[in-house]
Amino acid sequence: MFMNSHIVSLKSYKLRNLLKKMLKLSGKVAIVTGGSRGIGFATAKIFVENGANVIITAKDSERLENAVSQLSNTIGITADIRNQNDVNKVIEQTIEKFGKLDILVNNAGILPKIKQLHEIDESEWNDVLDVNLTGQFRFTKAAIPYLQKTSGSIINISSDAGLKAYQGFNADAYSAAKAGLIILTKCWALEYAKNKIRVNCICPGVVDTDMIKPFLKTEKDREFMNNEHPMGRIGQPEEVAKAILYFASDDAAWTTGAILAVDGGESIK
Repeated sequence: MFMNSHIVSLKSYKLRNLLKKMLKLSGKVAIVTGGSRGIGFATAKIFVENGANVIITAKDSERLENAVSQLSNTIGITADIRNQNDVNKVIEQTIEKFGKLDILVNNAGILPKIKQLHEIDESEWNDVLDVNLTGQFRFTKAAIPYLQKTSGSIINISSDAGLKAYQGFNADAYSAAKAGLIILTKCWALEYAKNKIRVNCICPGVVDTDMIKPFLKTEKDREFMNNEHPMGRIGQPEEVAKAILYFASDDAAWTTGAILAVDGGESIK
């Protein structure tokens, strides 16, 4: 009887170890900004499925609560990426709860109204840069001291609009911020390689999220967007999240400073 229970315990132990190895982020702690919907939510979900404890942030507390209710091992913290005190609060509460930070996904962003340069107010320009570029600086700066201790990973979510200019896509501040995030990725990768912190960047194309709903009001709009991509369709949040998971995991242990377009070929046209 004792021998049988010993064998069962040994098998259970081996099974737990096997499952742990199969989970790419087992025991990791991750912050995903803008995690209540779209790419951020899909990222939080796949991180949880791979064994991570996840903190998601958003400005809208109701939307944040709804997102957390759909996820296990996830905490939601209401925060505005433009507010340094909010940013500090997220980092501090993460460390208080888990004692460490392994992964930062700089995902939060906004898409402004499509306007030509001479139509953009300076306040609109500044707001887009504050969220889409300076906000990423704020979170990364606050997280670095803790990522240095864990040899952590930073994944910046840029856009293929940061890789090239598109005819008719008049969102200059958005494109400038996303291009800035690409070069910051490379700068940070070099600066913190000595700490074994990996910094990589994803550049999604058009992805089926709330952000692009204004551009998909009709079937004709969707058909146009689909045809803009050589692969014949727009992307899904889960497809981008899988690429983010790769950069966050040990599968990318020797990858830093990489810029990956996940865009159905849109940026190579």
